[in-house]
Amino acid sequence: DGLVERPLALGLPAIRAMPARTQITRHDCVEGWSAIGQWTGPQLSHLLRLAGLKADARFIVIHCADNLERPEGADTIDVPGQYYESIDLDDAFHPQTILAWGMNGAALPVRHGAPLRLRVERHLGYKHAKYVTRLEAVAEFSRYGRGQGSFWADRGYEWWAGI
Repeated sequence: DGLVERPLALGLPAIRAMPARTQITRHDCVEGWSAIGQWTGPQLSHLLRLAGLKADARFIVIHCADNLERPEGADTIDVPGQYYESIDLDDAFHPQTILAWGMNGAALPVRHGAPLRLRVERHLGYKHAKYVTRLEAVAEFSRYGRGQGSFWADRGYEWWAGI
């Protein structure tokens, strides 16, 4: 939804019925580890074309189900909040950017972001948002979190996080 001509409300069966791409890619974590996996799902560009982006759309904000509120007494996360991510339209339309519902030939497991996970392969792992619930086309992202474009960018990490 957001800056689109035709807002969509799609359930997982409808997304799984869309033409899918399967790709084997390496996930690089900012913490220094990496892993290779096989991911399956529709290209994000397919959904964006169905919705029809308006001319002033510049970014896609990915809303997620996880709420990273600070546990009682812990100081690991400075401000509680709903997890979100964003990417620019160049990455949203990249052929390897998919909404993955499958991993390694099976349904995507919860621990890896089920039911849907963004795979944006030109970026470090923290850009690959898990538990995706909504995609929103926007002109800017100052009204989200601290205005830096993502949960982790709001906390000092690089927004683009390219590899």
